[in-house]
Amino acid sequence: MTQQTLLVTGGAGFIGSAVVRQLINASDYHVVNIDVLTYAGNLESLKSISDNPRYKFEQVDICDKENIARIFAEYQPVGILHLAAESHVDRSIVGPGEFIQTNIVGTYNLLECAREYYSKLTDKSQFKFVHISTDEVFGSLGETGYFSETTAYDPRSPYSASKASSDMLVRAWYHTYNLPIVITNCTNNYGPYHFPEKLIPLVINNALAGKELPIYGKGDNIRDWLYVDDHAKGIILAYEKGQLGESYCIGGHNEKTNLEVVQTICKILDELQPKADAKSYLEQISYVTDRAGHDFRYAMDPSKIQNDLGWQAEENFDTGIRKTVQWYLDNQEWVNHILSGEYQSWIQQNYSSR
Repeated sequence: MTQQTLLVTGGAGFIGSAVVRQLINASDYHVVNIDVLTYAGNLESLKSISDNPRYKFEQVDICDKENIARIFAEYQPVGILHLAAESHVDRSIVGPGEFIQTNIVGTYNLLECAREYYSKLTDKSQFKFVHISTDEVFGSLGETGYFSETTAYDPRSPYSASKASSDMLVRAWYHTYNLPIVITNCTNNYGPYHFPEKLIPLVINNALAGKELPIYGKGDNIRDWLYVDDHAKGIILAYEKGQLGESYCIGGHNEKTNLEVVQTICKILDELQPKADAKSYLEQISYVTDRAGHDFRYAMDPSKIQNDLGWQAEENFDTGIRKTVQWYLDNQEWVNHILSGEYQSWIQQNYSSR
């Protein structure tokens, strides 16, 4: 059988590493992980598959067009799964420039390199450019209704605006240049290896450290939560079975207010790792000023990917959040490496010569 290689951008990130692990552990694909290793890139999340002969790592910025073109030429991929992005809303509010550069200019570079590569392929039947996006491009929902593939874009933050822009570029390259693309938009992900600045790992780690558990506003903002491994399966399915030019919403049907999420984590911790003083972790909850442009509610209708591609989430929020809390309890060394910055030293020691 001919070697089939997939490029995964942002493969050292939270969702990207889940995709890479799944491709190596549950398929025959060869995988090239392209990641510049910003603060959110952590190769320790890929230790379990790093020695696999089907896995390669390239420390390259997606804005580096020359090196991206080299990677296409060298590895001759049958597709690219594009996850590399600046992704934290709060950071985008403080410093939007990096989001414009990575999410828009970087995506443009990838599209151009992919277009040039695709134009020279003898067999064009299998190649796809799968662009992974977010539900935040759709703006904010009221108390009812769901985002779907036909929802109009209405981004509210520099992050979501940069992702919406990249989505539009991907669609334009399909219609203008016939580049074979598929777009996925997902809801909030959670699970193992999540960078500690995000809500769920932040709450777990703060709770264990005896710190306050900050909640924006009244905690009544609603998110639809999706276990990261379920999302990874949806992304791979979008590559293998997705129709060209189509987009697919991937959601978990697990709507929770931020307060409900924090309370659930506290109750699981009360059970799995009770405090020495027998007090509940719930007592550590505090409320902070709401952030600018905080969308009230996100929720996805995943009917299209379920009906057309056969995708189905395996975890509901109750099972997924319990697995997640248990993983963090069992992997405090990984967490401590992140919080202390040691993971960056480990990366430098192991990859500085590459």
